[in-house]
Amino acid sequence: MAGWSGGKEEIEMETEKAVLTGRGDEEHFERAVRLLLEGELVAFPTETVYGLGALATSEEAVRKIYKAKGRPSDNPLIAHVGTAEEVMKYAADVPNSAKVLMDAFWPGPLTLILKAAPGVFAPSVTAGLDTVGLRMPDHPVALRLLRQLGRPVAAPSANTSGKPSPTSAYHVAADLAGKISYILDGGRTGIGIESTVLDLTSEVPAILRPGAVTAGMLEPLIGPVNGSAEAAEAGVAAPRAPGMKYTHYSPEAPVFIIRPDVGEIREAVDGLHREGRRVALVAPAGFKEAGADWFFPAGKAGDPESVSADLYAALRECDTTDADLILAAAVEDHGIGRAVMNRLNKSAGGKWFGK
Repeated sequence: MAGWSGGKEEIEMETEKAVLTGRGDEEHFERAVRLLLEGELVAFPTETVYGLGALATSEEAVRKIYKAKGRPSDNPLIAHVGTAEEVMKYAADVPNSAKVLMDAFWPGPLTLILKAAPGVFAPSVTAGLDTVGLRMPDHPVALRLLRQLGRPVAAPSANTSGKPSPTSAYHVAADLAGKISYILDGGRTGIGIESTVLDLTSEVPAILRPGAVTAGMLEPLIGPVNGSAEAAEAGVAAPRAPGMKYTHYSPEAPVFIIRPDVGEIREAVDGLHREGRRVALVAPAGFKEAGADWFFPAGKAGDPESVSADLYAALRECDTTDADLILAAAVEDHGIGRAVMNRLNKSAGGKWFGK
């Protein structure tokens, strides 16, 4: 068992970390369950990123998430469940399309927005909406925790709001040590970007946040899907899903997207150097020759799935440098590449280098 605490002005508690090995982990899960029932915050791995969990039925507990993360209060939270059967208790209406998708993709990186059952969730989970996002994560640690608890857990990404999401327990501690009670360290996550959020309460099911489950995977099962709703609804007063309204995934230095061409990136870096500016580059392996002051590889060229797994860690590494500017190589905008580009556009605030 290890403990961390935050900076001098931020210390509120000691943050314990339990490294899970697969043997003798019972006491760690028991402690995590006990802390959640007591209204404390517990970070845990999912197949996408690390989540910051609180009992979704406790308003006092959920408010601690917003405080720890510095998260806007009109940004709704996803409620995580350990079994698909629980959805019948937490949703007021479960259409057949939801049952089809749960059979196909749960556990997995798909969040379904449904009408919330009245009186179940803390008001801060739904941010005043009559809907709730429900997800069953595909990770042994998350599933064991949720099933042992037997209650829904509100869990956004376990990072300071606006920063790149955490894909390791180290990232969680870097942001939240001294602000949360417990971290279950289950190693590095796999997919690396957050779940697809699909709104099943709209006339045509709508993807509000792209992820590893794509429109092309959904449509053969439920028919037409609106894959452009994230952009259309981004300006609404109360977003229906996380990640729609605010800048996200951003390191300290400004990020600019650039085409994944070594010659074009080298030319951009040379121009920035002539201006006396230091450059960090986030790009697939093989782009080191572009000449940036710091290079952080993210996946392989032409393989957006591998880029998604490495993206947030690479963006976080940029904060270890003195870079004045970060260039991030684009990927092809289809399949999971669409989700990667969604995150890059959020990180860069839509800025492309030279445009």
